[in-house]
Amino acid sequence: MSKCKKKHFKRFDQINVIPFIDIMLVLLVMVLTTATFIKQGVIPVDLPEAKATQKEDTQKEVTVYVNAKGEMFFEKEKVDLTQLEEKLSTISKKQTVVLRSDKESKFQDFVSVMDILKRLGHEQLYIVTKE
Repeated sequence: MSKCKKKHFKRFDQINVIPFIDIMLVLLVMVLTTATFIKQGVIPVDLPEAKATQKEDTQKEVTVYVNAKGEMFFEKEKVDLTQLEEKLSTISKKQTVVLRSDKESKFQDFVSVMDILKRLGHEQLYIVTKE
């Protein structure tokens, strides 16, 4: 007599979603971590144009302008780099500095202003773009 073994196959009525949830949680952590790094210190490359603008209520702001000719202005007063550094050194490090740079200005002028702000320890900086 020969014995026949019957194989019983179990039907899948449900899908196990736990691995899917694990993958989604890992992706969520990666997105949140990346968003945190982007928010903390990356300056957008396309400065002259932005789709959305946001104005926050802050304390009195100090505005630095750089026009297309490379002329610099501190609160509408024309200054050179040394005068700009002197004026920025007199204000508080916690005060917000707004940089309005013309899109036709030289990148070197922008970098010079950023260098002064970094040297003086100003970290509250906004770069204004147009919509």
